[in-house]
Amino acid sequence: MNNNRTPEILTRIESLAKPGNREGMARYGINVENAYGVSIYELRKIAKELGVDHELALALWDSGKHEARILAGYIDDPALVTEEQMENWVTDFNSWDLCDQVCSNLFDRTAYGYKKAVEWTKRDEEFVKRAGFVLMAALSVHDKKAPDSRFEKFFPLIKKHAIDERNFVKKAVNWALRQIGKRNKSLNTRAVEVAEEIEQVDSKTARWIAKDALAELQSEKVRKKLK
Repeated sequence: MNNNRTPEILTRIESLAKPGNREGMARYGINVENAYGVSIYELRKIAKELGVDHELALALWDSGKHEARILAGYIDDPALVTEEQMENWVTDFNSWDLCDQVCSNLFDRTAYGYKKAVEWTKRDEEFVKRAGFVLMAALSVHDKKAPDSRFEKFFPLIKKHAIDERNFVKKAVNWALRQIGKRNKSLNTRAVEVAEEIEQVDSKTARWIAKDALAELQSEKVRKKLK
């Protein structure tokens, strides 16, 4: 995908890199192989200036540059994103931050968000699977009008995959459970029940997910908010 604005934008992103940023990103487990080392704050400023631009988003993604791909997720038009595009992009995910930014800023607003949340959790690739659970978390926060039934369907998948020991998967499973459980009082009750069921599974990973989720879902802060 060609777009004559792409080289200019890539040059601008590169000019914003600061010494040491890449090292800092790496310490947080971010893949910096194709990264300049530019903050999310700076990328959001650029996105605000650019506005919504589907064709430019595709071109930025094709550049292969880490920050350009995060920026693509900010400026793409969810109404124009196809299922094929989502499948192509998700297989390019190679870092937790890229996965989370694209899923929570773009994919969750497409027509395929709920479908992919289910499908991707069944895939074995670490960041594809993570993407499924990140979508669950993002949808529970952003889709204000969705009925509880849409999220209740996620609980069996959360429970099933709570034994995945991979760090980026287990944290996303935990995130999905916590966010759904903070949506309203009814889902909180069900999320607590699911967490207690997960806690009984003979798995160190499952017990960590359950314990961490229960600590938040049963906290005074969350209970007060849901009242």
